[in-house]
Amino acid sequence: MSTRPATLKVESEVQSFEGTQRERVPVLIFDDPGLMSLQVARRVANLVEERRVVGKKAVLGLPTGSTPIGVYGHLIRMHRQEGLDLSNVVTFNLDEYFPMDPASLQSYHRFMRENFFDHVNIPESQIHIPRGNLARTDVETFCLQYEHAIQKAGGIDLLLLGIGRSGHIGFNEPGSNLTTRTRLIVLDEITKKDAASDFFGEENVPREAITMGVGTILDAREIILLATGEHKAPIIRRAVEEEPNKEVTASFLQLHRDVSFYVDRAAAGALTREKTPWLVQTVRWTRELSKRAVIWLSQQTGKALMRLEEGDFHRYHLHELLQAWPDTDSLLREVFEDLRGRIRYQDQLLKGEKVILFSPHPDDDVISMGGMLDKLVQNRNDVTVAYMTNGSVAVFDSDVRRYLHFMELGMPAWDLPKKTVADLQKRYAEIRAFLDTKRPGEVDTGTVQQIKAYIRYAEAIAGIEVMGLGSSHARFLDMPFYRTGRVKKDPIGPEDVAIVRGLLSELQPSHIFVAGDLSDPHGTHRMCYQAIALALEEYRTEVGERAPLVWLYRGAWQEWEIDRADVFIPMSKANLNRKIEAIFKHESQKDRAMFPGAYDSREFWERARDRNTQTAEALNALGLPEFYAAEAYVCVRSM
Repeated sequence: MSTRPATLKVESEVQSFEGTQRERVPVLIFDDPGLMSLQVARRVANLVEERRVVGKKAVLGLPTGSTPIGVYGHLIRMHRQEGLDLSNVVTFNLDEYFPMDPASLQSYHRFMRENFFDHVNIPESQIHIPRGNLARTDVETFCLQYEHAIQKAGGIDLLLLGIGRSGHIGFNEPGSNLTTRTRLIVLDEITKKDAASDFFGEENVPREAITMGVGTILDAREIILLATGEHKAPIIRRAVEEEPNKEVTASFLQLHRDVSFYVDRAAAGALTREKTPWLVQTVRWTRELSKRAVIWLSQQTGKALMRLEEGDFHRYHLHELLQAWPDTDSLLREVFEDLRGRIRYQDQLLKGEKVILFSPHPDDDVISMGGMLDKLVQNRNDVTVAYMTNGSVAVFDSDVRRYLHFMELGMPAWDLPKKTVADLQKRYAEIRAFLDTKRPGEVDTGTVQQIKAYIRYAEAIAGIEVMGLGSSHARFLDMPFYRTGRVKKDPIGPEDVAIVRGLLSELQPSHIFVAGDLSDPHGTHRMCYQAIALALEEYRTEVGERAPLVWLYRGAWQEWEIDRADVFIPMSKANLNRKIEAIFKHESQKDRAMFPGAYDSREFWERARDRNTQTAEALNALGLPEFYAAEAYVCVRSM
């Protein structure tokens, strides 16, 4: 027996389970998703050692997706650096698309090898993944054999799960029942939309998949479900707080004897104890929590803040809040004045300052904060827009063809030498030949990636020109982590951080604007945020108190909640129209975007319009000044 105390030590955050009476399964909430992944990895390591001690194999059920990658990364590190021996591990993966070549970029066989199996010492004979390259006539037999293999291995000791935004576990879509076993299933529309980015278009997503059934999953001796990100919060609440039901198959996990949900703070955001804790526990009424509760009460009653009465607090079980304040009027006036003081008109915004706006993609600047950008320019601030990635993966091949036609038709206007024209026509033919034979999801050639990047760059410049800026105000950082030609990106590395750090040192801004919407379904916003945070930490050691104030904005998917926002920027109809005009300049993302995200068929300009008008309407409903639209921001000194 080998002993590795460092490996087997469990590190955890202090968990409070007060106020969990509406939660039907144990839920552990982590402020740091990395620590969450580490704790799950250590649970796996413990299990492997426990089984080794008694001379048995540890049987694991494994998922794919972005959430478990952190767990796999820790297990790889523990294997390489701490001597964790995984030779006694048997694995069964949850699912695979059908049909699917194991070598395909989207194959779960390839995912598991690239992210885990190729880096540890689990014997090949002990790895089991559903096969997507079977003849349809062989699928039923294979599924029966898969179930038999699980039983022959002694059953699954520990099963790790993710959760889809439809509430599926594995590919058990809404409507799946408790008795289902490994089988071929038709994918739900929402699942296909979520997978569209991996396949470069929903039309390329397979219609079916092979998945473990709900019954197979519930047979595991222990289950851990992992979830991160604000976009998972609504379905986590339903899976945890609603009774088991077929519409949310993850809710069936409530019937298991040993299941835990491991979630980060963002994914837990819709749970009652997080969103409205006063409904389930005694709380300490801080000013921030008092403000959140009063805003909630206003929304529940449909009354403006200053029209609320003492009886409203009692009817909605907020009498303890009243006890924490001298009287109702002082509480309401405090909240009202706090919110009113957060509204900043143009003459109250920055003037003559040096500003960097970090835009993860080449359109996030105008989609997310076009109103603020417009006012910063009008106030004569020295603004630099730093586009962190080239956005090439989100450009359709048809856009490349369109620009090739433009170049060919425009050649006579440039009066080019015949040899140059011949060389260009040869290059165009080569590019067309590649596009004509390109398979769905195939990585573009370096030339095509570059052309797509230049398309995005030109659109970005056109967008900021609407606001009065030009090409001299744009920096295209083209960060290395993004340059894979695939939806899946590389981890943030020292070179990425150095690029951001260099820009900070060069321009020495007093204010920076950063995308703080960690719900971005493709992960690029989260990764850009990480790179900026690391660079800013280094930069602070150099400049100390001269470090910039950080303004966090949110993107196409949601806006800051009223109680969390530090600043509201009012916008007139003309302001909003100018913002929309700037968004329109991003023609490759207009009408039909490559990666619109699931659940929402609106174009990006429509989402921005609706989000900004809804924020203004929410402020007006509270009794605050009425605006046509508004943007919201959070200000922090450190990230």
